[in-house]
Amino acid sequence: MSKKPFNMNAVPGQQSAVDATRAAGRVAMESAQAIAQINQQATQELATMIQKRVSELMKTQDPRSAFEYVHAEVLQDAAKEITQYHNRLLGVLKSGNQELVEIAETMIQDSKADLIHFVNEATDNAPVGSEAYVSVFKTSFNNALQNFELIRAAMADSFTNFEKSVENVGNLASQKGSSKNKG
Repeated sequence: MSKKPFNMNAVPGQQSAVDATRAAGRVAMESAQAIAQINQQATQELATMIQKRVSELMKTQDPRSAFEYVHAEVLQDAAKEITQYHNRLLGVLKSGNQELVEIAETMIQDSKADLIHFVNEATDNAPVGSEAYVSVFKTSFNNALQNFELIRAAMADSFTNFEKSVENVGNLASQKGSSKNKG
């Protein structure tokens, strides 16, 4: 085993973690801003639609025609608006989720590389006569890395399942909106 000086500056993991945290915070802030903008737009559209519908409803003298108008026009328009609003929200969630997946994946790969480098440097500097301990340690470390990869794969699967759930909810909302329009 060679005796190289142990370099603590060789592990830039802290800066990577800070950068990843900033990026995740940026994604969360951008998603929150996009959702706030969607909410504001939806509120304005709803207020305009209600004002228009109420003024049209006030012109109707016959209660039956008023009921038919509300049923045919107002409820269908409201269903369309809700579906569009829902789809915009799901779009924001999906894009934010994708960015978070990329940030997490980069952070995991950087951390893994830093840790491997750290272990290799530490074991290269192990005292003479500790080869058996170093071998056991490296074997344990490699097993831990394999388990780490299993956890990373499970995390990737959970993000994929989240996206599929978001898509399924969007499809369900679209199907309900189109079936109400047909009815």
